[in-house]
Amino acid sequence: MLRGRMRSVVVRLSSIVLVSCATTAPRAVPPSLDAFGDRVPWAQVGDEAAQLLSGYLQVDTVNPPGNELLGAQFLAAALAKDGISAELQVVAPGRANLIARLPAQGPPVDKPVCLLSHLDVVSAEPSEWPASTPPLGGVITPDGFVWGRGALDMKGMGAVELMAFVLLKRLSVPLARDVILLAVADEEVDNTGMRALVDHKWGELDCGVLVNEGGLGLTNMLFEGQTVFPIAVGEKGSLWLKVWAKGEAGHGSTPVDTRAPGQLVRAIEAIAGLPTKATIHPAVYELLRRVGVHKGGFTGAVLQGRALVDLFVKGRLLAQPPSRAVMMDTCQLTGFEGKGSSPNVVPSAVAAIFDCRLLPGTSPERMLARLHERLKDLPQISVEVLQAFPGNESSWDDPFFDALARNVVRGRTDAVAGPVISPGFTDSIFARPKGVKAYGLVPFEVEGAELGSMHGRNERVSIANLRRGVEVLFRAVVETAGRP
Repeated sequence: MLRGRMRSVVVRLSSIVLVSCATTAPRAVPPSLDAFGDRVPWAQVGDEAAQLLSGYLQVDTVNPPGNELLGAQFLAAALAKDGISAELQVVAPGRANLIARLPAQGPPVDKPVCLLSHLDVVSAEPSEWPASTPPLGGVITPDGFVWGRGALDMKGMGAVELMAFVLLKRLSVPLARDVILLAVADEEVDNTGMRALVDHKWGELDCGVLVNEGGLGLTNMLFEGQTVFPIAVGEKGSLWLKVWAKGEAGHGSTPVDTRAPGQLVRAIEAIAGLPTKATIHPAVYELLRRVGVHKGGFTGAVLQGRALVDLFVKGRLLAQPPSRAVMMDTCQLTGFEGKGSSPNVVPSAVAAIFDCRLLPGTSPERMLARLHERLKDLPQISVEVLQAFPGNESSWDDPFFDALARNVVRGRTDAVAGPVISPGFTDSIFARPKGVKAYGLVPFEVEGAELGSMHGRNERVSIANLRRGVEVLFRAVVETAGRP
């Protein structure tokens, strides 16, 4: 009976990135800072954010080729309306980052709070979208949604960050530390913009904390009536490879064991048999414990015990690909290169492409050594590294994380927020080695159909989410950057 009850809980858990709730006691917010949020006409701000996003979605920054300079110029013009100047860092022809700063009044008490988004969006198939709401239309529909490619990933968050940023200026919020708005090019393909920012501008920026894309609020994630807001505090690293097999070219009519395609098959089988060790991250235990406390009853009691989680939940987490990916290092075959010109021609070289994702603590060098050990008996095999960088994570024991988590559930008894380790990576992975605490949160609450539109068809975000998102971010920034 227990296993039956837990099955539905675990299946729903494994369909999203795994999260846990913060355990630190809430920090007191000075009334003088909390009052700034109470002065804002939030309904009006939500409408303004929708209009801003509508125009932003109409700027074509589909990557490739990107053309993010156009998006940076659009945001710079929006900032100029409030008397805020912006710097455009050109990183390639037609591609640029945007940097804008609101300085502290008096000596800064800490490093800047940085708000990061990316300007580029993925491609879309217009034929798959309604004619009335095309991907680059930025249409605001009567039911209160803004439609367009990037509404969720991540021009919607960019609009929210810009609105929170300009509200600091409009309300003359006294700042104890700088607040910096950043919008970068090429996140969706090569991270060119963020790399250029880190390599050439970090001495000027020196962010202390940073918020970027990450978790979205998920309704009914584990139980009906409960919403979970995951906040990314860490991300898996990346090791992208081409595994090459080489041999004599030949005729397809005469099988020879040492020819390249057969050797490549053996290499793929060897990598597929790579031993893996699954570990439940402490964050996952904490998530289940917090959910159990909230849920109560028999199921809640089970979720609060690590031994019971190991006994009844771990196996089911491993059975689901999304949750399994957060529990171990992975190497997935994603494609091939160098196929023969015709069925009767054996090529001299073929390659398999692998995407390896590594938990924080596993270096690319360590994984590469393990792969070489698996392939050591295949002398015709060589490994080409396409990309390699380690995963990383930030501590969530920080006032800015607390402010994000507290404000995203402000006024609600049906929602929880906490840290997440993401199986993918964002631009934040390049910032953490510089010492910044980077967190990922898009403070929107979505259900299945809306969430599924990201990188898909009919991408959209509600005006209610934009309004709420601006308030969450504004209050969090005021609490951590404002001077009481």
